[in-house]
Formats: sequence, C-alpha cells, structure tokens
Amino acid sequence: MMKSLLSTLFFFIGVLQVCASSILIPMDVDGQKDHLKAYGITYWVLSKQQKVQWLLNYRGGSFLLPDGDVIRKECQIRGVSFEILSDSQTQSILTDISSPSKNQDAVILEKAPKIAVYSPKGNQPWDDAVTMVLTYAEIPYVTIYDEEVLGDKLALYDWLHLHHEDFTGQYGKFYGAYRAAPWYIEQKKSAEALASEHGFSKVSEEKGAVAQKIRKYVIGGGFMFAMCSATDSFDIALSAEGVDICEPMFDNDPSDANYQSKLNYSKTFAFTDFTLERNPLKYEFSSIDMTSKRGNVPKESDYFSLMDFSAKWDAVPTMLCQNHTALVKGFMGQTTAFNRDEVKPTVMVLGENKLNGEARYIHGVKGKGFFTFYGGHDPEDYQHRVGDPKTELELHPNSPGYRLILNNVLFPAARKKKQKT
Repeated sequence: MMKSLLSTLFFFIGVLQVCASSILIPMDVDGQKDHLKAYGITYWVLSKQQKVQWLLNYRGGSFLLPDGDVIRKECQIRGVSFEILSDSQTQSILTDISSPSKNQDAVILEKAPKIAVYSPKGNQPWDDAVTMVLTYAEIPYVTIYDEEVLGDKLALYDWLHLHHEDFTGQYGKFYGAYRAAPWYIEQKKSAEALASEHGFSKVSEEKGAVAQKIRKYVIGGGFMFAMCSATDSFDIALSAEGVDICEPMFDNDPSDANYQSKLNYSKTFAFTDFTLERNPLKYEFSSIDMTSKRGNVPKESDYFSLMDFSAKWDAVPTMLCQNHTALVKGFMGQTTAFNRDEVKPTVMVLGENKLNGEARYIHGVKGKGFFTFYGGHDPEDYQHRVGDPKTELELHPNSPGYRLILNNVLFPAARKKKQKT
C-alpha cells in the first residue's frame, strides 16, 4: 500500500515538474519550420475565444499561446514548430521583454478578425497572393465584390483586402496588349453589365462609388490592406471623384479636358501630387508607380529593407514589420513600388528600397481605421505574368514577403491601447 502511494506521489511530482503554462511558437530563422502556417495556428486559437500574446521583436515576432493538448496536437498536424514553457520560463521571457532596455513588447491578441477579400466572381487570368496565403495558412475568409460593397455589407468584416483591382474604370490598363484577348473582352462586358445592374451608366462611375464606400468603411474603423494595382488605382479614383479620366475605348466618350488639374489630392489616403498616365496603350496608371523607373535595380540585388520601430512606443508599425529578416526579396507587379516623393508625409513607410527611392510597404491612419499598401503582385514570383501558374506555397513556407501579408491579417486582433506617438 505504502509503495503504491509513493509511486502515485512521485508520478504527480513528475507531472508538476513538467507542467507547462504556455506554448511558444518561435518565429525566428532557425526555430520555425513553417512561418506561414504559424499564423494560421494563432488565428485558430483566437477563433476558440482564447487570447494570444504577440512577442514583438522576440525571436522574429513569436507567439505565446495557452498550453493544452488540443493546441499541441494541432501544431503537430499543421507542421508548426513549438516549444513548451513552464510558468517560470514564461514569466522570465515576459519580464525580459518588458525591460526598458529591450526594444521588445508583448501585445495581446483578443479576437479572430472577420476577413473579407474583394474579388470578382469567376476565374481571373492572375492569382491573388493574399487568398493563396490565407488558404495555405488555413485562415478562413469570405469573398465579396461590388454587390456587397454597394449594399453596405462591409460593416460585417474587420479586415478587407483589395488585390490587383482597377478602381478607375480603365480595366487594368490592359488595353494595349490584351484588348483582343477573350478574357479581356469578357471582363469588360461583365463589368459593364454589373455597372448597369447597379444603376450606373459607366464602369468608372460604379468603381468610383465602390471606392467611396470602402473609404467610409476605413474612416469608420475598418482595416484595409491593398496590393499591386489596387493601391494606386484606389487613390486615383478617390482623387478623380466627379472627373472623367477615361479615354473613349474605356467608357465610349471623351475624357474631361485638363482632367489632371481637376484632381483633388486631399481625398486620397496615401498619395499626393501624382501625374496620371494619359496614354491608353501604356500599362501604367500614374507617376506613383516605380515599375518603369527601376533600371538600376537588377533582379539579383532587388531587396527592400524593413524599418525599425520602437516596440513599446510604436506598436502598430512594429507589428506590421515582424519578420525573421530585415531584408525582404523584391518582386514586381503592375504597381511594384511607390514614388517616395508622392507619399503623403502623414503616411509611415514600413519598407523601402533606398537605392531607387522607393517605398514598398506603407501604412496610415484614416479616421478611426487603418490602411496598408504593399507594392508588387506575388512575393515569391519575381515577375508574375498574365496566365502564369500560381505559386505553390508548400515550396515557400518561410517566405518573408508573405509574412508581411499575414502580419496585417492579425493586426486587427490586437488589443487597442493609447498611442504614445
């Protein structure tokens, strides 16, 4: 009997010794074998109404999760590296992070954001990096388009993504190269039918109305993330409210005379003093984009650097820049990067290519909400062309470029605290 009691006692002592209070999801170079799926695990835990701590600048922006057999098993199933921490180990890390001498902080993530992806129905002749990485990371999202936006459904979502969209009504400026392509003809026909269905005589007017709805969504407290041509075409549409900037092949009537002088830059989110590209045969919207001005940026040395912010004082930009490297491989798009001289001074530059005077990754506040613009089309396909096969993220589970997208996905989950700057 005594022997049995002692065995039981030693068993419970052993259990207590190995009992863990937390699961650490390391996000540094050597500690994590699948950075992208790690975000999915974090989102999954939040969806179970459990809080997570985002350890800014600690081992590449690691996540601290509550311990539990179910979470451990899910990490194993998804192939996400994790470490078991005891109470004392957890407290030691948090104490160290809180030191004024460390540029680190612990931010509480409270709620899994509801995600909407703005995308047309049906297949497009290009792929969307955000939907690909959300799918790979197993983060759920809802696809919406003009019907939902014009029907005031944006309020149902915490985070909205715009990718490779043209809000100016010029069909992506594909006219020069693809006007005879079946997909272009069908896309134009569908867009015109949709505009008519919603009571607009032109696609440019309908897209302008959509841009205004999105603007109100952000001002009211929404989070908007845009990539590629959705970035500059969105701001151009806002600046051209009430002005016809489309040539006849796009909307069947002449553009307004001297429309450049009629742009209102005070209405835009990020850009100012830009010049529109009038030539309908040129695959470009305006002087904002740096794609055609990159002659001194060879592919082999095309990288952009992430800015270093104070984790304790500037938590928002710090969150958005979390990565296991400060140098990210560049990639092209219809809108590859932004002219630094045309970025508003109130907008933060999070990533830049100093060699070419480019802003690659920018963030700003509009009303009660936030927006992030990320130049380029696909972080792991340097020059993705129309019709190219999609990127297989199983081959790029540690992509720094894709991590920036997922930083933005989790950003709305953070507990809001008073900004110090």
